[in-house]
Amino acid sequence: MTTVLDLPTSRDEAFRWADMAGLQAARDLPVAAPRLPEPILTDAARLVFVDGQLDRQASTPGDLAITPASISSDHRLARHAAGEGHAITLAPRSVTRLEIARVNAGGDGQTPLVITLGEDAVLTLVESFTGAGWSNTLTRFDLGEGARVMRAVRIVQDAGFVSTRDEVMIAQAASFVSVALGATAAGTRLDAALTLNGDGAYAELGGALLTRDEQRQECAVRVRHAHPNGQSHQLWRAVAAERSTVSLAAAVEVARDAQKTDGEQSLRGLLLHRTATVNLKPELEIFADDVKCAHGATVGELDARALFYMQSRGIPAGRAKALLTRAFVADAIDRIGDEGARAVFAADADTWLERTL
Repeated sequence: MTTVLDLPTSRDEAFRWADMAGLQAARDLPVAAPRLPEPILTDAARLVFVDGQLDRQASTPGDLAITPASISSDHRLARHAAGEGHAITLAPRSVTRLEIARVNAGGDGQTPLVITLGEDAVLTLVESFTGAGWSNTLTRFDLGEGARVMRAVRIVQDAGFVSTRDEVMIAQAASFVSVALGATAAGTRLDAALTLNGDGAYAELGGALLTRDEQRQECAVRVRHAHPNGQSHQLWRAVAAERSTVSLAAAVEVARDAQKTDGEQSLRGLLLHRTATVNLKPELEIFADDVKCAHGATVGELDARALFYMQSRGIPAGRAKALLTRAFVADAIDRIGDEGARAVFAADADTWLERTL
């Protein structure tokens, strides 16, 4: 039996929907030999972390500058991942393609990482979570002026629990775009805090969480606009089947000096069975007076008229449900910029749909 950790409880408002019992149970899963996923990006550096540790033999970093780094955090889950980790520094005006494979063989995998981008640097990043056990990451992004990050996070772990904490600082005219797909049998908690820390900064965050059986997945995001003329967009899609639960909490905070802010949230849930649950919690905290902010949150079922029409044209009921659900999920994953990565994510979603419907 593994040591019981000091974990948050449902009495903590920020973790009211979190499955901490599932996290603890993930730590007791048997250890198995890790299986490395196939590469997704072409012509890219690749880092492989096994049980939270960088596997240099399996990695192909190329010219990537990787140095030791000590990272701290007071976040209730990320503090377990804090400590000695790695730092990646990208030179000004550089263009980098990077793939990170996070493979867990059971037990705990704690990974602290810092990624710093110089002025006008560009990073295309794909991350994959596979294996079993508890995968827990603390990732800090620091974007210099005009830097750009295009990121896709793929969670297809077979069992256990995945918790991620992203802490992102976005400088003037920089942009951070991140899309996540939870098509996994594991429980998840995706946690992010983004600060638009310069004039004209841009952030886009979203994804799709797909659950079935008794599974629980959760996302908690806070975007803070600290300077004028910033834009942020959050687009999340949740699909819940059988007795599973998806919870989405997305907040936007606009500081007093952050005039001309444009903030938008779109949270939508789809119930494939009425025994499933989708929790949505959009929040706006606005202290400036010249802003454009909006949010929308809806939960519903598949359109019965669309299902009837498709079946009347000879499409079997299961196939019709899969097509409509796939279109619902596509709102999120079609935002992935890299064509090859987008195809892999779409295939993951289709595989999940085939197993569920």
